Amino acid sequence: MKRFLIALQFLTIIPVKIKPPIKKEDLGASLLYFPLVGVLIGGVLALCAVVLAPFSALFRAAVILIISVLITGGIHLDGFADTCDAFYGNNPKDKILEIMRDSHIGAMGAAGMVSVLLLKFSIIAGFSEELLWRVLILTAVFSRWSQVLACRGASYAREDGKGRYFMEYATKQALLSGFFFTAALFYLFFKLEGFVLFFASLLPVLLLLQYMKKRIGGMTGDTIGALSEFAEVSILLLAFFMHLAY
Repeated sequence: MKRFLIALQFLTIIPVKIKPPIKKEDLGASLLYFPLVGVLIGGVLALCAVVLAPFSALFRAAVILIISVLITGGIHLDGFADTCDAFYGNNPKDKILEIMRDSHIGAMGAAGMVSVLLLKFSIIAGFSEELLWRVLILTAVFSRWSQVLACRGASYAREDGKGRYFMEYATKQALLSGFFFTAALFYLFFKLEGFVLFFASLLPVLLLLQYMKKRIGGMTGDTIGALSEFAEVSILLLAFFMHLAY
């Protein structure tokens, strides 16, 4: 239960009390529950989609997007903005890490944040009521599992930082359990088309992960947040195109 609460505290703004002590190993082990927390987040967003069904698609999309930011505290968006600032241009590793440590958001970070929000908004507004609630759940679960993938598939790019322990103690069990759990949800909601959506969305996430590792020799909390945002857009975009195709 402690490790689930760590995951819940890290991924949402829900106030939880965790009985000390919290060991370094507990941080890595909490990754096992990231997809489950994704179900909770996606469930809240899906409920919003159902409740707001009588309203216009634009209003519904705006409210869903706002709630998605509020429930997570915008932590992944912040990482996405910092990553845009740092990775823009041909900066060396040390400069990239230095920029990501800066609490201020630069021009590219602001542009990136606005762009990803606009993209999500436009896609969410285009879904039918029947599909939207399912896509929202899958998006939340897949993006949280992508964080597990990043933690297990890369080393920590800095010498210190809390994110280091998530990566250092990430387990193969967390990665594989999350993989099968997430894939099963995709199948449950969309049958064989769900598998197509899952693996088609996984490919760009893996490519981005490799690119980030090549640039800075690993991952940081900011780049994991950026990867999570990218994973969300991948699911939304590909699900939308599949929806149009069928």
